[in-house]
Amino acid sequence: MKPQPHSLRRMAVAVALTVGLAGALPLSGCGAGSTTVSDDSGSSADWIWALPTFFPTPLVPAGNPMSADKVELGRHLFYDRRLSGNGTQACADCHRQSRAFTDGLAVSVGSTGIPHPRNAQSLANVVYLPTLTWANPSLVTLEKQMEVPLFGDDPVEMGVNDANSAEVLARLAADPMYVERFSKAYPDDPDPVGWGHVIRAIAAFQRTILSGSSRYDQYLAGTATLTAAETRGMDLFFGEKAECFHCHSSFNFNDQIVHAGSRLVDTLFHNTGLYNIGGTGAFPEPNRGVYELTGNDRDMGAFRAPSLRNVAVTAPYMHDGSVASLAEVLRIYAAGGRNILSGPHAGDGRANPYKNDFINQISLDAREQADIIAFLGTLTDHELLTDPRFSDPFADQEGE
Repeated sequence: MKPQPHSLRRMAVAVALTVGLAGALPLSGCGAGSTTVSDDSGSSADWIWALPTFFPTPLVPAGNPMSADKVELGRHLFYDRRLSGNGTQACADCHRQSRAFTDGLAVSVGSTGIPHPRNAQSLANVVYLPTLTWANPSLVTLEKQMEVPLFGDDPVEMGVNDANSAEVLARLAADPMYVERFSKAYPDDPDPVGWGHVIRAIAAFQRTILSGSSRYDQYLAGTATLTAAETRGMDLFFGEKAECFHCHSSFNFNDQIVHAGSRLVDTLFHNTGLYNIGGTGAFPEPNRGVYELTGNDRDMGAFRAPSLRNVAVTAPYMHDGSVASLAEVLRIYAAGGRNILSGPHAGDGRANPYKNDFINQISLDAREQADIIAFLGTLTDHELLTDPRFSDPFADQEGE
């Protein structure tokens, strides 16, 4: 008997509670690691989380407790192009609120015009991610990850380096607004305008970017309904026929989750059969996944499964932005991988020897694929896309 809508709601709520409150569950067949985390939230007494339904208390490093002043400073820094070496690019240029903090490009472009090899990931609910890039298991805090776009030189993103770092800080220190905001955010530091405080403030702001008000969330709460197509798509998504839920089953629709109550957290990375160059299992350089760090063949093409929240507004898809639409994504997964017939990347990804066990040919007809896409559309949080708490504080000034 086909599940009825109220039964599907109970099932979806159970999934959200199970993974949301107990931590990420181990999934067999997925390339995995794990890390042990503390349950100390490190939150300041004056900070109160406004959490969506079913969302657990976030984990916050003890060395960077939350405060309203720090978050607001971080919001300003996130949108300020003066923070880049040449003064032309802000964090927000690759993480646009209207696109759920992605940029709509196949791969991002840095402040000096150099393309990044990878697609910009969404920052929505980034506070719940135990690893913070497509394929680096060692970057486990927002503070440490922030050093990569700021100071990295291969590729250059924000373009801050030894030659210009003092100048960049001087730009901020010369602005009375920043003098006041840094002093309020770090009242115990007589000279608060420094890179450590810049990084901690931006990380604090990023932790507040929460997305949990989609129509699907309203459906779980019993305050909205889904169409027949969306309901069929949800049934497929959480069922064994389409198998989507194996890598996208948590309250955040991914399989890497950490929060204040977590103990052992699985950090899973997956080869989805996107490439198989020359039938060797290879992915194109420099996008070979965790293999780039480990050199282990089994890690070839292994990337983190992104959250599917807001996925309808975050095209193009995959780590390299090489898939233009959700319809194409569904076709690739239904086929069990991507078969590239010609060119330098030619090869049948369906036969990649390192492919995740769950990526097999799945019998999904055109209507079923459309139904899944319809369900994914219910994951868009329209409040997130316009919420003034996450918006550009300089926008009004630029319009004057």
